[in-house]
Amino acid sequence: MLVKTYGSAIQGVNAYTITVEVSVEPGVNFTLVGLPDSAVKESQQRVQSALLQCGFHIPGKKVVINMAPASIRKEGADYDLTIAIGILAASGNLAADKLDQYIIMGELSLDGSLRPIKGVLPIAIEARKQKFKGIILPKANAREAAIVNNLDVYGVDHMSQVINFFNGSVNLEKTEFDTRAEFARSLNQYEYDFADVKGQEEVKRALEIAAAGGHNVILIGSPGSGKTMLAKRLPSILPPLTLEESLETTRIHSVAGKMRSQDALIACRPFRAPHFTVSNVALVGGGSTPQPGEISLAHNGVLFLDELPEYQRSVIEVLRQPLEERKVTISRARMTTDYPASFMLIAAANACPCGYYNHPTKECTCSPGQVNKYLGKISGPLMDRIDIHLEVMPLSPTELASKKPGETSAEIRQRVIAARSIQEERYRNFPGIHCNAQINTKLFNQYCAIDADCQRLMAQAMEKLGLSARAHDRILKVARTIADLANSESITVEHISEAINYRTLDRNSWGR
Repeated sequence: MLVKTYGSAIQGVNAYTITVEVSVEPGVNFTLVGLPDSAVKESQQRVQSALLQCGFHIPGKKVVINMAPASIRKEGADYDLTIAIGILAASGNLAADKLDQYIIMGELSLDGSLRPIKGVLPIAIEARKQKFKGIILPKANAREAAIVNNLDVYGVDHMSQVINFFNGSVNLEKTEFDTRAEFARSLNQYEYDFADVKGQEEVKRALEIAAAGGHNVILIGSPGSGKTMLAKRLPSILPPLTLEESLETTRIHSVAGKMRSQDALIACRPFRAPHFTVSNVALVGGGSTPQPGEISLAHNGVLFLDELPEYQRSVIEVLRQPLEERKVTISRARMTTDYPASFMLIAAANACPCGYYNHPTKECTCSPGQVNKYLGKISGPLMDRIDIHLEVMPLSPTELASKKPGETSAEIRQRVIAARSIQEERYRNFPGIHCNAQINTKLFNQYCAIDADCQRLMAQAMEKLGLSARAHDRILKVARTIADLANSESITVEHISEAINYRTLDRNSWGR
């Protein structure tokens, strides 16, 4: 008897329907074909043990299982339940009349219980797209799948529940999820707040500008000056995620297996802070089985690289293309996958090897050459892609002892939202462009045009600081954001001057 069940395979951040054809005929053998990996091939033992726990067994006949299409590699143990149900139906132990209405996925334990799987959200989206009535999967994944409307989602703990459901002896309970209510409830629930930061008003102003325009930032300062504390609070002043961005972000984290069972939806902008020992593949994604890297997990949020000069140069150099393209392409012999990577980069670094260059009270023990060499680990092309350079000075004892409350993240965020609204309106006819940092050359020439006075100031800065053409454009983009925060239609000399002051590392005097 030939029976078909349906599962799903993940490629990149998308899912593709897999048809599992099970044939049980006279003979002796168990054959699994269709480009399965080792974990899929090992399903025979897991399925056999789980079936025994449910009072069944793999028939002592010729069992052939084909996973189509064969051009897509099937990976992991997620097809255990799909295969087990197909074997039961093909051997006459389960009614097959409703199998074509459901996507069935789940990893089986030897006792027949189900373990959670990865990539549930794109699987559910594809199931609805392909007009399936519903999806059956482990209960731990049910809330995530239920984000997708117009799809019946059944979460189960044990394979016996699935068997009884198809045989008509029990009705499974549908998982209901109010996506918009959950999204509204979880919106802007941040752990950190700028109200906790004492002093550092100039740095907070610069981070507000960075948030308003989506600009990349590097913080330079001595140990304990507050660089990490400030960086952790940057997501709290970014505009709230839209529901579309939330679903897109959740989709990436689902594929990477980073979703917690209690979290069905990511409603706050992600903040990723990989250690400086991170590898190229862990940062940008890839591997023999391509997976999203840290830059994709930071999509629609913030990527924080602390102690930037300590990263291997080959690792941080791979950021150059994603910072420009806002995506990363992983190419392998069998496939090419694009992962979204539109993130804000915020980096932090000590000013020198000892950490106390330019410190107001502690003496630096490094020679000028050591200072230059230390920050020279960060290449010029990468530094050009960082719009705002900030020197973070340590607080004085008086500032540390101050009880004056700082401005809250919510107050700063309102100004950022107002500036972003101006940009959204300005770029509404240009898909994929939402803020000043994302604009292309054509839009730059149109919206970052400056008058003669501003041009003279920029020419002086170019000559004095030795700026590259890319740095020139970055300054004007930052100036455009400053103008938006001031609700100014045009860029003025004051806006240009402030933007130039945020290029600390371009100064010829730095490190000398």
